[in-house]
Amino acid sequence: MSNQHKNPTISFRVSEYERKTIEARILASGMMKKDYFIRSCIYNRICVVGKKETIYPLVEVLRKLYLQLYTMHTTFTSDATNILPTSEEISALQTEYELTLKAIIDMLDGAKYLWEGEHHE
Repeated sequence: MSNQHKNPTISFRVSEYERKTIEARILASGMMKKDYFIRSCIYNRICVVGKKETIYPLVEVLRKLYLQLYTMHTTFTSDATNILPTSEEISALQTEYELTLKAIIDMLDGAKYLWEGEHHE
């Protein structure tokens, strides 16, 4: 057992009322508790509460990702003899970027009510 690696644990504290509410929803879903939590965290709609100022940093994260991708593109397409990342490193980076972008898009979608009807650059 000492050579086996377990997946990381995610935990959080809830009030008694929240716990009972969650337990009732799990029971009603017919799913195992872990499956309910996983699906809830990944697939439920994100509700953003706040001001525009709390959302704009996400736009900045997107800008930084774009600049990093552009730099990588320039490196790949140049004739320089730079050391290129391995396919495993590229795959890991792709997964990281994909998950980050999906999370940001979901957050921005949940916050679009903050600027609907207005034009922002």
